[in-house]
Amino acid sequence: MAVLAGGETNPDVSLLYDINGIAKGAPSWADRAMGFIGEYGILFGLAVLMLCAWWSVRKSKDAPAGTAALLWSPLAAGIALLINVPIRGFVRRPRPFLDHQGLEVLVKGKTDFSFVSDHATLTMALGVGLFVANRKYGLIGIGLALLEGFCRVYMGVHYPTDVVGGLALGTAVTLLLAPLAMMLLTPLTRWVAGTRRAGWLVRAGSAGAGADSAVASAAAMATGVAGHDVRAQDRDLAA
Repeated sequence: MAVLAGGETNPDVSLLYDINGIAKGAPSWADRAMGFIGEYGILFGLAVLMLCAWWSVRKSKDAPAGTAALLWSPLAAGIALLINVPIRGFVRRPRPFLDHQGLEVLVKGKTDFSFVSDHATLTMALGVGLFVANRKYGLIGIGLALLEGFCRVYMGVHYPTDVVGGLALGTAVTLLLAPLAMMLLTPLTRWVAGTRRAGWLVRAGSAGAGADSAVASAAAMATGVAGHDVRAQDRDLAA
């Protein structure tokens, strides 16, 4: 366990060395893979997951509400990242490899402050937003966010507490603002669902349903006209 100048132990630094130490004993291809996954791969996976969730939510009974929750997910992530800007400027915690020797840093060029982790904040906000929209996909998304947190420490670019702070920030912003966001976004998605051209974005089969409705209306009109003609002919014969 890491020991501070006064003889006290620091579990945050000790856990950093323990997790990052795995990278030292791993083959180079594994470190390259972890670096790519932690920097880009999980974000790409969450984007694909959101597309799958959108495709599924469109088929649900309350598709507009589900679609509104999916819209809130990236918006919440953006808000959480904005909130993190002043937090980083206030705490001003250097990256761990700047203060501690012997770390295996898998991604170079990180010069900004460490607390809290943007990647952890972003991925957890997306994961929790997915959970609001669809629990199955949301649990997968939250699992990816936790894996992202592990990767950031493994890569030597964040302390464990940076990751925990990011996960907490992403969760708090998404859940605390969700009622207000749903109140504003759900009427919008309901309106879109009722439009002829964009309804398919919210509800599966909206365009087809609109076409079927138009055909049914035309058939009803034609039946009414035919019925009117028959009644007129009957009156002429009776006269």
